[in-house]
Amino acid sequence: MSENNKHIGVFDSGLGGLTVLKALQKQLPDESFIYFGDTGHLPYGNKSKESVVAYSMKILKFLYEKQIKAAVVACNTASAVALQALQSEYSIPILNVIDPSIHSAINYSKSQTIGVIGTETTILSNTYQTKMKNINPNIKVVAQSCPLFVPIIEEGLMNKKFAHDIVQFYLKTFQDTEVDTLILGCTHYPLFKHIIKKNLHKHIKIIDSAKATAQQASECLENNQLLLSTKKNLKNQYYVSDKPHAFNHLAKVLLNLNNIQINHICL
Repeated sequence: MSENNKHIGVFDSGLGGLTVLKALQKQLPDESFIYFGDTGHLPYGNKSKESVVAYSMKILKFLYEKQIKAAVVACNTASAVALQALQSEYSIPILNVIDPSIHSAINYSKSQTIGVIGTETTILSNTYQTKMKNINPNIKVVAQSCPLFVPIIEEGLMNKKFAHDIVQFYLKTFQDTEVDTLILGCTHYPLFKHIIKKNLHKHIKIIDSAKATAQQASECLENNQLLLSTKKNLKNQYYVSDKPHAFNHLAKVLLNLNNIQINHICL
């Protein structure tokens, strides 16, 4: 198989990365994708850096052996702590979901005060804070970890009253600040977007990385002459490391597919 006709690999700790996959499919409708949801180790957000790096390396090895021409780390925690290790191991383009959202937020913000919500590991890594300061030292970052968001989303409990209460509790951090832009620093969080919006001042712009990441992926493939040369109609492939039935239901809803085959594999 020529490089151009190979798949694009996408991985996350669970179903959150499907928000990125959906945007990628819209941006690159002729390309084929292999998605891996590491549901067996979910959530990544409370794991050590060493564990997340180890999981990510195993997943990318699996995807690489499936013939991919590029990879998208559709997980903010893995993007924050594992990207450098992955890029040093493989020569294919490996994209992350952090940089696109940072650039979008900085371009939008008028107050130069940007909020970030994410998993505990992502926030403690200071990746968002460091990257934004490197671009513009005058940027002020207000960060808040939201460790309960991912479990609630993965269990499909977003519309329960306690979920609304938890969102309200975490977002109190942004009251009485000059934050005018909020980065959803986890690919699960767009599934909470409607509740998050209700608990923020109306003037605050919400940035999720899916669309910006898809645009960056398209530009990267074009620049590396890796866009599909001949349409092959290759089927997308979906893999999980645990609970395929639960993932199957949520993937169908999110991707609007009636027939989706989820493959269970232990790495």
